[in-house]
Amino acid sequence: MLISAIAAFIIPFELFLFSYAFLGPLHYLTEISWLHKRNYFTKGKKDFIFLLVLCFLILIFSYIRPILSWFFPVDVEGNFIDIGITNIAESAGSLTPTLIFLSFGAALIMILVKSNTFKVISYSLLFLLGLAMHSSEFYLVLFAVFLPTLIHVFIFTGAFILVGALKGKSVSGYFSILIFLLCAVSFFILFRQPGYIISDYAKSAYNESFFSLNYTVFEWLMPHMLEGVRSMDGLRDIIYNTSSGILITRFIAYAYTYHYLNWFSKTSVIKWHEISRPGLAIIVVLWVAAVVLYSFDYRTGLTALYFLSFLHVLLEFPLNFQSFKQIGEQVKLRFRSAG
Repeated sequence: MLISAIAAFIIPFELFLFSYAFLGPLHYLTEISWLHKRNYFTKGKKDFIFLLVLCFLILIFSYIRPILSWFFPVDVEGNFIDIGITNIAESAGSLTPTLIFLSFGAALIMILVKSNTFKVISYSLLFLLGLAMHSSEFYLVLFAVFLPTLIHVFIFTGAFILVGALKGKSVSGYFSILIFLLCAVSFFILFRQPGYIISDYAKSAYNESFFSLNYTVFEWLMPHMLEGVRSMDGLRDIIYNTSSGILITRFIAYAYTYHYLNWFSKTSVIKWHEISRPGLAIIVVLWVAAVVLYSFDYRTGLTALYFLSFLHVLLEFPLNFQSFKQIGEQVKLRFRSAG
């Protein structure tokens, strides 16, 4: 925790890019393997297939424009000549938040319900509800941007730590959740004038990958800083060169880095490392290939790993709900004991 925080203070953008490219793929592969052994914490043995299909659709719809451009003519600016194809691409692309919302809601149904009939009805209603909320900008940003990123790596990680502390009833467990939160808050209190300069490589890679995440944080939490900014260079200057931009990235880098390190450090509790030799060999080969892709070109690595990164987020949703369920159960026990 402290190592992640200190590194985030010193080199926020570089740390985030390194953690995502080097630790991220290994985390996806080992966690999916671990979740598969535990039936993804759902009541049905084949529930995960629905999340797998949704993830595949998210991949297709996220890259619908380049996919359709393979089959339909475009002009010199990359726009479809046929207006009908343009409308199809826009409609399909806009479904991504609804599919993520459906995945999230379906995960809750999967841990509570065993009846397949009830599940199908629930999934249908969730999809219609997602479509009904499509006009809400908050809904779009929450499910398309924040849920698979910061909520996944910070809120859900905090829930895992809290579950362990409540179950173990240990002082060290409660202390760890306190330090986890204090580290996060510290980025916005300590060293508010960083004196940090982002490297050229980090700026180039960030422009091709996570720039939109930082921009969305500014847009929702500090919109006043974007007033009057009309050019891309102006936006980049705010994100890369202002103290606010650096403080935000410190938090993001810390959340992601500790999210990965926390997973790898819990071998005695989670036992994610208990993998057959052939399974371990496959994971190592895929991980090395992923790191090579990222080192060759960051955008290429991000695109190649998009499905896997999203898949691990979706497949973890049932476990996330189980964590909050266990937190509620532990809190109830505390109140009953106190009563």
